[in-house]
Amino acid sequence: MIYINLLPWRAQRRAQRQKQFYATAVVAAIVGAALVLAGVTYMNSRIDHQEARNQMLQSEIRVLDGQIARIRDIDRQRQNVVDRIEVIQTLQASRPEAVHLFDQMVRTLPEGTFFQELRQEGDRIRLVGRAESNARISALMRRVDGSPWLRDSTLQIIETRQEGPLQVRDFRLEALQTRPGANDEAGSDGEAS
Repeated sequence: MIYINLLPWRAQRRAQRQKQFYATAVVAAIVGAALVLAGVTYMNSRIDHQEARNQMLQSEIRVLDGQIARIRDIDRQRQNVVDRIEVIQTLQASRPEAVHLFDQMVRTLPEGTFFQELRQEGDRIRLVGRAESNARISALMRRVDGSPWLRDSTLQIIETRQEGPLQVRDFRLEALQTRPGANDEAGSDGEAS
């Protein structure tokens, strides 16, 4: 019988398979490393791109914050101008009221009565003066209540003093200033509604 030794052939085949396995393992490791490197590079590029976008957005936000601050300053300035215009319009509208008030003071002042002080706080008028008698003070109050520019007179104080041979009455009177045209306008506005 012929005896053939197959061992070297098997060993060669095993050695060849081992070489193929190592070559495949090396190729797989290289491909795996290349894929990991490509993935890391891609992710780094995406991160860099997003950071660049974030920086651009931050710079735009800073620009917009500056514009918002300027808009707020302009709005404050505009409100100041509007407030000043309203004050000027109020002053222009109330300018003739002082003339009417002094005119009414002269018209309502009865003989034997004079004012020492006239003070206005808003619509409230405080009159301090002297009169020869209580009747003169009563006449003053009736005239104040009858005036179209004054109403609601209230006597605060009457003090009687002897001044030489005469008795004088020091008084303090308060009244409210009105605007005759304002009541008519308010009534016509209410009817139009």
